[in-house]
Amino acid sequence: MKAVVALGANLEDPERAVELALSLLELSTDLISRSKLYSTKPVGGPPQPDYVNAVAIIDSELPAHDLLDLLNGIEKSMGRVRGERWGPRVIDLDLITYGDLQSDEESLTLPHPRAHERRFVLEPWLEIDPDAYLHPFGYIRDILEKIPPSK
Repeated sequence: MKAVVALGANLEDPERAVELALSLLELSTDLISRSKLYSTKPVGGPPQPDYVNAVAIIDSELPAHDLLDLLNGIEKSMGRVRGERWGPRVIDLDLITYGDLQSDEESLTLPHPRAHERRFVLEPWLEIDPDAYLHPFGYIRDILEKIPPSK
């Protein structure tokens, strides 16, 4: 199943962390495409350093919950500690979409509930998939036109 994964980090060596996470993702899935690295300002949370973000499109035969577990396992293996919401982190991997699956479960919300508001997800995604569509919000290129540059 085609899935979109957003990656971000802003502690220690964020560029290295995102590259390592992409390598681990490639070892455990079929990495179709990945964006370049983007430097972005934090959104929400306490004062913290800027982030390094990227987006990957993968193909996986894992069920959505198992893919999410894989992403969480990569985070844990890299030293992610879940603390303050929207706080700084060594690495963050978010499952943005998983095919056309829609889920409102507490453990799995798809598509990601805030992806349509986040330039740091949408810009790298558009870079690697110019025809990307985020249900129910529309084409990424159209959504981006409505988001202020600071987000």
